[in-house]
Amino acid sequence: MLDHVQLLSSINIGLCWQRGSIVHGHSFLFDVAATFTVNTTEYGFFAPGVLLVWTMAGGFRMLHLVRPFLAFLPEVQSADRKIPFREKVIYTVIALFIFLVCSQLPLYGIHSTTGADPFYWMRVILASNRGTVMELGITPIVTSGLVMQLLVGSKIIEVDNSVREDRALLNGAQKLLGILIAIGEAVAYVLSGMYGSVSQLGTGNAILIILQLFFAGIIVICLDELLQKGYGLGSGISLFIATNICENIIWKAFSPTTINSGRGAEFEGAVIALFHLLITRTDKVRALREAFYRQNLPNVTNLLATVLVFLIVIYFQGFRVVLPVRSKNARGQQGSYPIKLFYTSNMPIILQSALVSNLYFISQLLYRRYSGNFLVNLLGKWKESEYSGQSIPVGGIAYYITAPSSLADMAANPFHALFYIVFMLSACALFSKTWIEVSGSSARDVAKQLKVQLITVSLAFDTSELANCYRDQQMVMPGHRESNLQKELNRYIPTAAAFGGMCIGALTVLADFMGAIGSGTGILLAVTIIYQYFETFEKERASELGFFGL
Repeated sequence: MLDHVQLLSSINIGLCWQRGSIVHGHSFLFDVAATFTVNTTEYGFFAPGVLLVWTMAGGFRMLHLVRPFLAFLPEVQSADRKIPFREKVIYTVIALFIFLVCSQLPLYGIHSTTGADPFYWMRVILASNRGTVMELGITPIVTSGLVMQLLVGSKIIEVDNSVREDRALLNGAQKLLGILIAIGEAVAYVLSGMYGSVSQLGTGNAILIILQLFFAGIIVICLDELLQKGYGLGSGISLFIATNICENIIWKAFSPTTINSGRGAEFEGAVIALFHLLITRTDKVRALREAFYRQNLPNVTNLLATVLVFLIVIYFQGFRVVLPVRSKNARGQQGSYPIKLFYTSNMPIILQSALVSNLYFISQLLYRRYSGNFLVNLLGKWKESEYSGQSIPVGGIAYYITAPSSLADMAANPFHALFYIVFMLSACALFSKTWIEVSGSSARDVAKQLKVQLITVSLAFDTSELANCYRDQQMVMPGHRESNLQKELNRYIPTAAAFGGMCIGALTVLADFMGAIGSGTGILLAVTIIYQYFETFEKERASELGFFGL
């Protein structure tokens, strides 16, 4: 398969998980953003999208070029009333159901999806399923979201978020760019041979596949917009990522699929396999041992490890330092500013996963063509797994930054385990420290925002914990001069970012070493998103009952 992905040979993914997205304009939401640039200069698929970006780069006035297209873009009308909590839950469930159906609906007209999946390592952060209508996952919308956030954040495009027209134009530009990316990626997937050569597919089937992927991309954009505009809870992007991960965990726990191994036919699901072995085997002790420790298939130990990691991550979510603040203008008005242990949330592991996924992809491409080259082998050696059919690293840098497959593997190659631990901890700490600087969540930025008249973004990625009294108030720390505010924040924020990033990395390593179902990255993403949804639920319920504040 890797011989057929020439169009996709240059992929750069960088992800950001941010609440209070300037693109969507909702301070209580968090968004995923990713760069996913495909080298298609030979074919020019992305020329319209690139032209749009460079046209808008001319300045704020150029953003008005999007206005003629707004009438033709699919749009979810903003709610003209306050949506009750129960109704929001219903809308969220409906959006989730549609996504799940699309994730299981196979593409009509494809010739084949056999062989190693070149995007296998990326699918956990893209919420995509191979060979289904949801092949592209959330890629179009998160790519367009990141591009627009970078343009606005770097002041290439000047947008006044207090002006309704500016917000509408910016959202329209993001949506238009997402649609163009969906078209471009759909064409690239087909022409790259992901589903068989075009000559085998036929022109009609090729066009039909492109249309299916394109309309699925539009569906994802509309579902996310539905939730973002107040009809549902949270962000569609985060919801789809968490759902995709949880679906994989549930499937591996309860899958009724039988797989013919060397021991005979076995159920894939760990729980079903446990009961099947207890019923069919006369030696119950041996049956339990096999159910708990079988190799190459999910076992009960993996499932218990997954539950344990979930509980540990939830426990650490509650760790925080609360700084007291008071209003400089309104006497007696006080509040608190929480700095969580996971200050940058799951950003470190997302960025680390994006980096590693790209290295895997490039290494596989090079190894398939130049397996005898020393530098290529230094980057990574690969072979196809007999169980999953996926390519796995067996040497080079790609091997050492991959978690050991089992405790036996750790014992046989302790240097591999040590290198992986050091890499994960240092990478997550570095990404976390870097992220607070580039995302506007450093001590300097927080101090400025506490001093200004309006605070709308929680830099702890937890806007539900910012008191409404912060609005239109100049907040200072009691017992400290206003000029010392940054110094005081600097005592906590960099430490929380670096140490929190290391903790995220350590929990990921723990999940991998314990053999938790799915990857450690996937579990960390799922838990943090679910916890954020729990906080959103609590906030919505409190608002419904009429309780406000922290």
